[in-house]
Amino acid sequence: MPVVDISASAEDFDADPYPFYARLRETGPVHEVVASAADYEPCWLVVGHEEARQALNHPALSKDWRRSGKFPDALVAAVNSNMLESDPPHHTRLRRLVAREFTARRMDGMRARVQQITDGLLDAMAARPERSGDLIDLLAFPLPMTVICELLGVPDLDRARFRYWSNEVVAPAPGAPNNTAHQQLGHYLAELVEAKAKAPGEDLLSALIRTRDEDGDSLSHEELIGMAFLLLVAGHETTINLISNGVRALLAHPAELASLRADFDGLLDGAVEEMLRYDGPVQHSTYRYAREALELGGAAIPAGATVLVSLAGADRDPARFAEPDVFDIRRAPQGHLAFGHGLHFCIGAPLARMEGRIAVRSLLERFPGLAEDPDAGPRFWHTGSLMRGVTRLPIRW
Repeated sequence: MPVVDISASAEDFDADPYPFYARLRETGPVHEVVASAADYEPCWLVVGHEEARQALNHPALSKDWRRSGKFPDALVAAVNSNMLESDPPHHTRLRRLVAREFTARRMDGMRARVQQITDGLLDAMAARPERSGDLIDLLAFPLPMTVICELLGVPDLDRARFRYWSNEVVAPAPGAPNNTAHQQLGHYLAELVEAKAKAPGEDLLSALIRTRDEDGDSLSHEELIGMAFLLLVAGHETTINLISNGVRALLAHPAELASLRADFDGLLDGAVEEMLRYDGPVQHSTYRYAREALELGGAAIPAGATVLVSLAGADRDPARFAEPDVFDIRRAPQGHLAFGHGLHFCIGAPLARMEGRIAVRSLLERFPGLAEDPDAGPRFWHTGSLMRGVTRLPIRW
C-alpha cells in the first residue's frame, strides 16, 4: 500500500480533517502517511476505532522517545520526566504517586470554585458594552488556566507568558520547533518546585512534593518538574478546546442547542461527551514507537516505526458510531477516545469534564442570544497534529 501524503492539503486538513480520515478508512484502518512537511519520515496513522484502542494500550508501542533511537542528539530536559513520555514500570510508578494526590475528592472539592470563576468571567462578559468578543480570551482560556494554576498553587503565574510557552509546546508555529519556549518553561517550573519545597501549601504541587508511597518512594526533583509541566500544559490546553469546540458545535446545530437549553439536567452530561467525540480537543495522540514488529488492523508495522493514533479519526469511525458525522447530544456516550485509553488515559479527565459542564451550561443560561460573529472573518486553526480547535472564536450575545 503506497504512502499517503496528507501534508499537501494542510490548510484544508486543519479546517476539516474528517473527510480525509473517512477516505483513509475506506481502504483500511491503518495507513503509512506523511502527516506534515516537517516530518523526518513517514509514520503509521491509525484511524479505525478498534485499532486505535489496541494501539493506545499496545505493549509493543513505546511512549519513551528517548529509547527509540530516533533522536540521538536531542537534549533531555527535566520537563521530559513525566508520565506521558514514559513506559512501565517507570510510568506505573509515576502514575501511582500522582494518583495518590490527584483524587476524585480533590476534584469534587473544586466544583464550587470552578462555578465561582466561571460566574466572574461571565459577569465581565455581560459588562462589555459591545456585547461581542473572543470566547477563548473571555472564557475558554482564563477558566481552565485559573483552575489549574490554583490547583497547583501558582496563582501569580504570568498568564500571557505561559500562554505563549504552552502554545509553542502543543501547537508550534510552522517551521523549526521553538526549543526556547521549552527551556524557558523548564527554568520557570524548576524555580517553582524549589519555592514550593521551601514553603509548601495545601495545593496539589505541594502535596506531590510531600507524597510517599508505602515503600517510602517519592518523586525526584526532575520528576516534579516534569509532572508540573504535564499538569499545567495538559490541564488547560485540552479544556480550552473542549469548551470552544463544544460551543462551536452547538452554535452550528441550533436544534441540538435548543434541546440542551430545554433540558440541561437531562442532556448536559451527554452533550459534553458528544462534544468530546464529535470534535474533541486532542486530534492525535503523541507519538508511539514500535519496539518490535507488530500487526495492527491488517498493516505490518516494522520495528522502529513511528505510530500516530488519530483520536479524531477513531471517534468518527462508522464501525463504532452510527452516523458518526452527525452531532447528536442524545447519543450513547460510551466508548469515545477523546481522553485516550489504557495506561495513558488522561488523569485529569474528571476535572476537564466538570469544567466543560459548568462552562457550557453557565454560558448558555447567561446569554440566550449567543451566536458566532458573522463579521469576524475567516477562522484560524491550530497548526500541528496534536491539538484540534480554533485560535479564536468571535461571538456575539
